[in-house]
Amino acid sequence: MSSCCGIDTQAQIDSAQRKLLWTVLVLNAVMFFVEFIAGWIAQSSGLIADSLDMLADALVYSASLYAVGKTLKHKANAALLNGTLQLVLASLVILDVIKRMIFGSAPNADMMLSVAFLALAVNVVCFALLYRFRNGDLNIRASWICSRNDMLMNAGVIFSALLVSSQNAAWPDLLVGLMIAGIVIVSAVGIVRNALQVRRGEADKLADCCG
Repeated sequence: MSSCCGIDTQAQIDSAQRKLLWTVLVLNAVMFFVEFIAGWIAQSSGLIADSLDMLADALVYSASLYAVGKTLKHKANAALLNGTLQLVLASLVILDVIKRMIFGSAPNADMMLSVAFLALAVNVVCFALLYRFRNGDLNIRASWICSRNDMLMNAGVIFSALLVSSQNAAWPDLLVGLMIAGIVIVSAVGIVRNALQVRRGEADKLADCCG
């Protein structure tokens, strides 16, 4: 009887996680398009970097949805894919910053501020929704970490917009773009490292069983 109750409880947890992940996935996907378009129009590396981070988060949530209810091996593979995609996106942001350093840019501080505040509000909602699962499995933890980092990045974009306005210069926007890329890289390396540890642990268990 306890086994059946345990199965029911796990099924309920998986269902709650799926609903949660779908919610934050949609929010991040919408904000990716909003921030990317605004960043392109405003010539803001910070907004573009933040938008690509939103896309990375949407991919994280997609992979997490795939992993819900599956084995540790599947979850580790999903987390490994998440981390790798984030590394690729961070590299694209760095290339964008380098391009703007070479050819120049004139960020629109007002648009940066308004969109960054909107992104911050969305990320606060995502963070609050994910908080109860922050000690969950590998992919749920990765989702919560992403949401936590996003709020810091949004604050960075807001601060850089204020500096762009007061200094009448593009360097604060370029700097925050590089900082966001750096945060994403650190987070992605941590996710990849954890995923590889889980995969090695599962491989060791399999070797022990076969041995």
